Amino acid sequence: MASRDPHLWEDGAAARTTNGWPLEDVLHLLQSGAMTACELIPWGSNYTFAVRLECDGEATLGVYKPLRGEAPLWDFPRGLYKREYAAYVVAQLLGWDFIPPTVIRDGEHGLGSVQLFVEHEATDFFHFRAEHCPELQRMCVFDIVANNADRKAGHCLKGRLDGQIWGIDHGLTFNVQPKLRTVIWDFGGDAIPQPLIDDLMDFRTDPARLRELYSRLDGVLEKDELAAFLKRIDFLIENPIFPSPYSRRAVPWPLY
Repeated sequence: MASRDPHLWEDGAAARTTNGWPLEDVLHLLQSGAMTACELIPWGSNYTFAVRLECDGEATLGVYKPLRGEAPLWDFPRGLYKREYAAYVVAQLLGWDFIPPTVIRDGEHGLGSVQLFVEHEATDFFHFRAEHCPELQRMCVFDIVANNADRKAGHCLKGRLDGQIWGIDHGLTFNVQPKLRTVIWDFGGDAIPQPLIDDLMDFRTDPARLRELYSRLDGVLEKDELAAFLKRIDFLIENPIFPSPYSRRAVPWPLY
């Protein structure tokens, strides 16, 4: 790991220290690191905090979303932080590494999710969609099977260090009712690339990964939510076509 830098918080460079770290080290720091700084991110409908995490002489930045900061919703139960974690677990089990490492833990404002902060360019989906179609197609398929109700343009990030496309803000996912709402409708009516369907099939037919899904998300998602998720995968395997917008409500507002 990189050496400790006393100016990580001030210049926002903490995310650089995790570049190239083994995943288990990053997860350990997110899970066990002391929150030595915690500042409110002043936008969004829920309270979200940028936190500095320190453990064993190392440090990084994370995004902390506590249960206590969630605004109540009529169509999602309290505990959106659980869905942030569930989205990360599902993406990992699918072999799709586009959601930053995420854990559930206690923090300065109580139980919530903590996700690795990704240092990113000042761009969004509308700026890079033409150059990153394969990554955005994968993100789109994920949103379909996860039933993402809030894929805004600003929830698609381009990493400043690696150029990778990252997806964030997955608190409104895994509802049993159809909720897909996204800015990524570019591929509507097109065939889903076969490698993405193969990834879904491999996951769906792998008993070990299915057991891990239920084990890691026990108490995180309800059984009917997991069942609905698997049914959406099955439907997409049988009907490998990107959907088209079904109404004006299929697009989030604001777009960013």
